[in-house]
Amino acid sequence: MKIAVVHSFYASAQPSGENVTVRDQVRALRGAGHDVELFAAHTDELARDPFYALRAAARVASGRGHNPLARLRAYAPDIVHIHNLFPNFGRSWVREWQGALVATLHNFRPLCAAATLYRGGAECTRCLDGDRWAGMRYGCYRSSRVTTFPLAWAGRHGPAADPLLARADQLVVLSALSRRTYARAGVPSERLDLVPNFVRVPHSEATGDNGRWLVAARLTAEKGVLELVRQWPGDQPLDVVGDGELLAACRAAAPSSVRFLGHLDRDDLLSRMPSWCGLVFPSRWYEGMPLVYSEALAAGLPVIAFEGSAVTEAVRESGTGLVAQWDQPLAPLLARAADTFPGLRAHCRQVYAEHFTESAWTARIGRTYEEAVRANSRLAAAVQK
Repeated sequence: MKIAVVHSFYASAQPSGENVTVRDQVRALRGAGHDVELFAAHTDELARDPFYALRAAARVASGRGHNPLARLRAYAPDIVHIHNLFPNFGRSWVREWQGALVATLHNFRPLCAAATLYRGGAECTRCLDGDRWAGMRYGCYRSSRVTTFPLAWAGRHGPAADPLLARADQLVVLSALSRRTYARAGVPSERLDLVPNFVRVPHSEATGDNGRWLVAARLTAEKGVLELVRQWPGDQPLDVVGDGELLAACRAAAPSSVRFLGHLDRDDLLSRMPSWCGLVFPSRWYEGMPLVYSEALAAGLPVIAFEGSAVTEAVRESGTGLVAQWDQPLAPLLARAADTFPGLRAHCRQVYAEHFTESAWTARIGRTYEEAVRANSRLAAAVQK
């Protein structure tokens, strides 16, 4: 199959699992024998333009501007797979593409200016529920009404008017929670395919466990690390891997048993993962299905997930750890985890092998592509009639 992958790469200054996923998936598709071309826009390069911010805002607000349409027509793929268009591609061009089209919904950008459905320390679905200008009032994108305006304007008519949601033959979601959320927004459920991302796991010489817990996350409000370290028991060792705007606040709030390791190279983190006793996942927003969850399973790390995210549902469904409530004491839960997690390590690896490997993803996405081609053919036939 001839596949065109379209992705606007986020700036390298802000580590992105989405960027990693796209590169890995392109390699996987080529390894499976497909002819794959990546049509990319890189924020690192485009941002050198002194008028970049203004141009990007205009693109987002209008949906028009830089697009890969001419190059796609020259390449003539069997299918186009879009990952991210924000903010370096326009969106209106997708209506002009006549061939089969799949899009992966990595986050909730079509429903929420912040892409997280999270505001002020809690879930927020005001825009999703019809209050289209709530994001503008609260300055939800980068805490600024000015930077939020282009997104609010683009979404003023609701999800049904979003060019990508309306045009894609199939939409890939990463979790059951994401599927329910987009269905609630009015996207037909038959166009929502659940295809979790896979992760490549390097060989590791590390062995578990070192008696320390692990958190690996950006130190931003929606990730919940600050709330976690505020209530973390002082006699429980915890390592925090990651950096972000709340680093100083997290350091100030954490007991002495918490170590901050900063940002680690991904391969370094993955090679060391088996040495921890478990992953703590305190995210306070829905999430899609973060790579760190499947990476932990591959390393044999059971997970403590706090209520509210897609990972919580995955832990419950697959039996890969424990679910925590924000209002419960952590010490008894950690004691229970210390007793049960060693016996879960093999099970976690098995869940990874069944659901999050490259081969599992390739088979699932292949079925999605086939259904998109069929749906597009049916639509073309109907139009001709």
